Amino acid sequence: MTGKATAARARIISRKIAEQLGVHRSTIYNELKRGQYMHRNSDYTEELRYSPDIAQEKAEANLKVRGTQLKIGNDIEYANYIEDKIANEDYSPAAVLGELKAQGKEGNFKTTICVATLYSYIDKGIFLKLTNKNLPVKKNEKRKYNKVKKQQARANAGDSIEKRPEEIEKREEFGHWEMDSVIGQRGKSKNTLLVLTERKTRDEIIFKLPDHTDEAVVAALDRLERKWGDMFRQVFKTITVDNGSEFADVEGLERSILVEGEKRTHLYYCHPYSSWERGTNEVTNKMVRRKVPKGTNFDDKTDEEIEKIEGWINNYPRRIHGYHTAAECFDEEIAKLA
Repeated sequence: MTGKATAARARIISRKIAEQLGVHRSTIYNELKRGQYMHRNSDYTEELRYSPDIAQEKAEANLKVRGTQLKIGNDIEYANYIEDKIANEDYSPAAVLGELKAQGKEGNFKTTICVATLYSYIDKGIFLKLTNKNLPVKKNEKRKYNKVKKQQARANAGDSIEKRPEEIEKREEFGHWEMDSVIGQRGKSKNTLLVLTERKTRDEIIFKLPDHTDEAVVAALDRLERKWGDMFRQVFKTITVDNGSEFADVEGLERSILVEGEKRTHLYYCHPYSSWERGTNEVTNKMVRRKVPKGTNFDDKTDEEIEKIEGWINNYPRRIHGYHTAAECFDEEIAKLA
């Protein structure tokens, strides 16, 4: 077997191990590299092998060298778990520690640390593969907006956000969504993303659209209504959008394709240049951009890749939900309807 064939076989095996253990494949690569040593056979030939004892000794030695009396230095499994979640699954420090507590997983480890301590460890370079480059924006200050006067006229024909009932504003009732589009690489990306965020649970739905048109958006909602059937009106009671041209066809967006002559939802339009009126979209779009930064050509993205981004967002531990996920909260609401 050639060197290239051996390496390819090793990658396949590592990938399968990672899938069975539920970790990123780079975690397996790093572990194998730590425990690698040259073994001499009885016939004096040599071959590379893996030793879990050597891997453990190297990992523990690394933590001890990088800082004395580190609390996390006594629990290498805890350190590896944190490193894997942040480096490979794009969790924030608060999210990984919050998830451990919310899911009752802290008891699986010998120690625990707080968010401030974890940030300190990352700053000091305690972890093997984890640096500040792996973190989302550390200081998440609220963006300042120049709020538009309420009486300002809008270009679209639908109902103004001013008419939206108070219970929607308070996020007390399930079934009210915000909708926005995410643009790909300008001048190259014909495809765009349509994102819908449920205001109470923060559940996310992402469509890859063939173009940035109102026809494409209407077609996406048509597919969504077919998927949910009779439950659509309970799950998608209202949708709040901005004044973009892709949302201009208010009649097409509101009308039902399953029941002729009836409406499937009710649209509300924000004031021009007032994205703060769709704050849920704004926050979630930042998460989308962590997976597809500005300048990404969406034409190169498959539907499966977009589904993975949607799944990552919905299964991300959210502080506003006590570090439970949007998917958990959404499923609870759907169960109530059922």
